[in-house]
Amino acid sequence: MASLLLRYAITTAGVAVGLYAALLGLLTRSSFQAHSVYLHKIQMTWFKDLNEPESFGFLRNQVTPFSIRSSDGGELYAWHILPLELFRQHESTLVKEDSGFVHDIRSRIAFKLLRDAPEVRLVIHMHGAAGTVGSGYRVPNYRALSAGDPENIHVLTFDYRGFGRSQGTPSERGLILDAISVVEWAMKTAGIPPSQIVLFGQSIGTAVSLAVSEHFALQTPPVLFAGAVLVASFADVATLVATYRVAGSIPLLSPLARFPRLFRYLSTFIRDSWSSKDRIARYIQASEQNSEKYRLTLIHAEDDWDIPWHHTEMLFWSAVNAMNTQNVSYEELERQKSESKTYLGAAGSITEWRTQQGIVREEILKTGLHDVVMGNPVVSMAVMRIFADTCLPME
Repeated sequence: MASLLLRYAITTAGVAVGLYAALLGLLTRSSFQAHSVYLHKIQMTWFKDLNEPESFGFLRNQVTPFSIRSSDGGELYAWHILPLELFRQHESTLVKEDSGFVHDIRSRIAFKLLRDAPEVRLVIHMHGAAGTVGSGYRVPNYRALSAGDPENIHVLTFDYRGFGRSQGTPSERGLILDAISVVEWAMKTAGIPPSQIVLFGQSIGTAVSLAVSEHFALQTPPVLFAGAVLVASFADVATLVATYRVAGSIPLLSPLARFPRLFRYLSTFIRDSWSSKDRIARYIQASEQNSEKYRLTLIHAEDDWDIPWHHTEMLFWSAVNAMNTQNVSYEELERQKSESKTYLGAAGSITEWRTQQGIVREEILKTGLHDVVMGNPVVSMAVMRIFADTCLPME
């Protein structure tokens, strides 16, 4: 009996090891990596039509579905979402327009309200992996983003290439090109000054937001936005896969982190590195050197099962070192933070680092998971705070 159990255990272990080895082999292939990182084929809209935003809880024509052309030719599906009070003021005319996808958004009342109001503010939303503009907690997120000024804060959200109705196949370069194209549409077609734009990113959208921020900060002359709000960010893909656990319990590649040489070898197969820790440093260094103001808010929940919250602490460390003339070790920064941070009990803690040019704010929440936090007041406050610091007075 004992020998039978032993044989069964050995067979089971062998099958598990074989399957794990097969998974590692698949992960070295770029196409499988793309599906694993971006999960773009998982729609999560539950048979709803994205061209009918009312089915996601919006008012008739509060949302305008349309498309923006990416710089390399692909069409990106997008939503322009009106703030609620502004919608109320113009409801009688808005509801008379045809609903659904619009081929020329410039003909719509909603677009004219975005383009023509001098006090307009715009949040450009960059979502995480999987799903579409209408999936999961993204709809409550849009409401939270505009809640701080429901007359003036519009939201522009879009699906990257390969997601939802957008054309193409996702890649790091491709997603960055898409986001840059959307931002340029906002500035050039809608005429929104960059000082009245906040970039919002969640999960992989934080990496996209930082790449966009860096890109424009390095232009001549530099282009700086009002700020960025980053929720559930990560340092880079290699660090993420070394810590990632499915549903917070099943390790994916973290067992291999115990074998540094093997892990480093497998890391060479990573196609899209998404090195946010380096991008945030270059963005801040460029802003400091050019004497340009910048505002960053990093938000993460301790109970995030998908991306451990210490990734945000790593990004904050990279940001602080870019702000300082002398480097500080991670351990020394944690010691300094313990003395200066504001503790909020069950609401978590806040740490701010300031220079004459910029503010980087780290908010570590006790609860909020990976997605739920997006609809919480902490997000509304982050947007309000940035606009109050850098834009026109909030009413």
